[in-house]
Amino acid sequence: MSSRTVTKSLPRGLLRLFLRLPLWLYRFRMGWLLGTRFVMLSHIGRKSRRLRQTVLEVVVAQAAPPRYVVAAGWGRQSDWFRNVQQTPRVLLDTAKGRFAAVAQTLDEEAATAALHTYAQAHPTAFRNLSRVMIGEALTASLSDCRKLAQQIPLVALDVQS
Repeated sequence: MSSRTVTKSLPRGLLRLFLRLPLWLYRFRMGWLLGTRFVMLSHIGRKSRRLRQTVLEVVVAQAAPPRYVVAAGWGRQSDWFRNVQQTPRVLLDTAKGRFAAVAQTLDEEAATAALHTYAQAHPTAFRNLSRVMIGEALTASLSDCRKLAQQIPLVALDVQS
């Protein structure tokens, strides 16, 4: 089974610019405009060792203990995903503030459960995102969520107290 996404390469040009617009909202302290479905992840580059930032959609937000689950939509080749594998200590900017967190890749069972929760709450978004990520419009069924979890890694961002 392939772990590659439908898009063979990372976004470039106008698509990359469009996808990075939310980052500027967070940098100008206006990330709250995006609501609770997005977080800005600040992480250390695995090669440059410089601070990097990206805005990610939240798949599941858990209040206690505080945890945000996000998906590496471009697959295991996503720079942020590869960076947090090497240096899991990160910072999160959310609608509720800025927090230190630790990133941990979810196993297939936990990823399936998280995707199922997301798909139940946002079936249209789930169908459209799965079409972009793996080239197939999936339903909110448990088997379809498992299919996506096998191809797209999910990361839990556990807020540190």
